[in-house]
Amino acid sequence: MKLIVGLGNPGKQYDKTRHNIGFDVIDDMSNRLSIPLDQAKFKGLFGMGHVKGEKVFLLKPLTYMNLSGESIRAIMDFYQIDLEDLLVIYDDLDLPVGKIRLRQKGSAGGHNGIKSTIAHVGSQEFKRIRVGVDRPQNGMKVPDYVLGRFTKEEQEAMNEVIIKCTNACEQWLEKPFLQVMNDFNQ
Repeated sequence: MKLIVGLGNPGKQYDKTRHNIGFDVIDDMSNRLSIPLDQAKFKGLFGMGHVKGEKVFLLKPLTYMNLSGESIRAIMDFYQIDLEDLLVIYDDLDLPVGKIRLRQKGSAGGHNGIKSTIAHVGSQEFKRIRVGVDRPQNGMKVPDYVLGRFTKEEQEAMNEVIIKCTNACEQWLEKPFLQVMNDFNQ
């Protein structure tokens, strides 16, 4: 059993923003794996399916970013999902646009959605995919930046990154995460 969570904010005003890249990956996975996000429970939108014999849950917490952990904890408790079977996808200011980094554990690094996740799951030891959105330029405030949309050039790079993230998640359904890390952290 695997739980793959994409972090973001609900609502049309947040669609395709830097902060919602996790949602974008989950939408791509939903389409590719034919797992519709058709259930509104656990303070989120989720779907469940089977991929190569593995039960897979896809989740988009609808709590807004800062409370993401509430939704994650609720679904993990209900389905008795182990921490080792959790993978969280989110935006990262410390990576350039178009880069991803897979990690087995780590701190929140200032990301409020990850802070909430750590607080609610009680550990920093869960798998994650950090998706680079770069840092704001010209004195722009971080909240304005992450809630903004990508430029045309950045969006083209992000479309490729979404596919790359989906590929990594799909590979994790068959292989150990360390091997997936080795394949995708280049």
